[in-house]
Amino acid sequence: MRMRTADPAATRLGQRDNQVSPITSSPTQTLAGAVRVPGDKSISHRALMLSASAVGETVISGLLEGADVRATGTALVALGAGISQSEDGTCRVLGRGVGGLHEPDTVLDLGNSGTGARLLAGLLATHPFHAMLTGDASLRNRPMGRVIAPLERMGARFAARDGGLLPMTIRGTADPVPVEYTLPVPSAQVKSAVLLAGLNTPGRTTVVEPARTRDHTERMLAAFGAELEIEPVEDGGQRVALTGQPELAGMRISVPADPSSAAFPTVAALIAPSGAVDLPGVGVNPLRTGLFETLSEMGAAISVTNAREEHGEPVADLSIRSSALSGVRVPAERAPRMIDEYPALAVAAAYAKGETRLEGLAELRVKESDRLTAIAEGLHRCGVRVDLGEDFLTIEGCGGPPPGPDAGDAVAARDDHRIAMAFLTLGVASQRPVTVDDGRMIETSFPGFTGLMTELGARIA
Repeated sequence: MRMRTADPAATRLGQRDNQVSPITSSPTQTLAGAVRVPGDKSISHRALMLSASAVGETVISGLLEGADVRATGTALVALGAGISQSEDGTCRVLGRGVGGLHEPDTVLDLGNSGTGARLLAGLLATHPFHAMLTGDASLRNRPMGRVIAPLERMGARFAARDGGLLPMTIRGTADPVPVEYTLPVPSAQVKSAVLLAGLNTPGRTTVVEPARTRDHTERMLAAFGAELEIEPVEDGGQRVALTGQPELAGMRISVPADPSSAAFPTVAALIAPSGAVDLPGVGVNPLRTGLFETLSEMGAAISVTNAREEHGEPVADLSIRSSALSGVRVPAERAPRMIDEYPALAVAAAYAKGETRLEGLAELRVKESDRLTAIAEGLHRCGVRVDLGEDFLTIEGCGGPPPGPDAGDAVAARDDHRIAMAFLTLGVASQRPVTVDDGRMIETSFPGFTGLMTELGARIA
């Protein structure tokens, strides 16, 4: 990754040519080895944005080198941050201090990254200049209204397409007003956008969430030197209050391996006839471990060792072994802790014995694709019986390898990296090979996915 001149093809995925790149995963007997999955995408975005808002230099190791994060880095360079990267992957960011970004002379293209777009909207809302955000075809169809509403209460103004869609112009306010905002639905992205806007706002900006969501923003703000107060509220939620206009100090950050990326080799090892995979340095933030908890309930052999904390984030090493899985009910309240991992979980459920019911999934309909429908249709194409509702999915497990699609048929990835990786994972041990109609978007979040899985023994071509 080179932030200074990010490859336009990587950051403007919506402008790719019309050719697709089918990719096929064929059954294999053994999956084994030790590999490190890429750095956590959520933390990587936040590390870059807060580094750009700090005084002095921040040195980041383990930063995800995917197209989504490159797009965020390129946008921050256009806003005045100095970002460079050494040959060993270490990223150095020279920040401009809280409120110190300047007006860009170009449109800020966030590629496929909803996290990048929503969090950057928060950061820019309290800078007194105009900026325009856009993205690829997928991102331009994902709603931004959920961040627009609270940020307009703070004084920013937005001009977006009908439905709150990109491209979107932000007119940041010179006189931001602190708010107390209660999230209508749990969302780490909306919470983070409001807190980032609160950085350059005098007084206390408060977010009340009805259920706890991933807290990478709070942890990293505290590590940089911001003052936060966090207290529980009724029914398992919390109130997060940030004192505005702190002086954030540059620091060293180590980004842990992404648990959302670890989901795919984890599930592959569980369903392979002979699976023994070790994944070092994976983030095990308790607000991100819903998948591992669910897989354990299904009977998965997953051991967690060498638990430690690195720069405020819990990290551990995972060992996964082939397992006979059984269907379970996954309650809606667990969804915020595993929202990105449902495609991988659905694959495990397809191999399990009995029924698995996934509840509280409405959020999946506004991801990179209508991810809930994409999962259901892909499983059906692979010979797995499903029942799809507005916010639930019931999967009738095969008690072993699913049939896989008919010869010449392909699963539609819908330009969604997690859908593509999930069904390539299913192909590791299905009865027939699984072809995904296009695998190019995988690089947005998991660069080197095919090579890593091949190193473990998968047959992906």
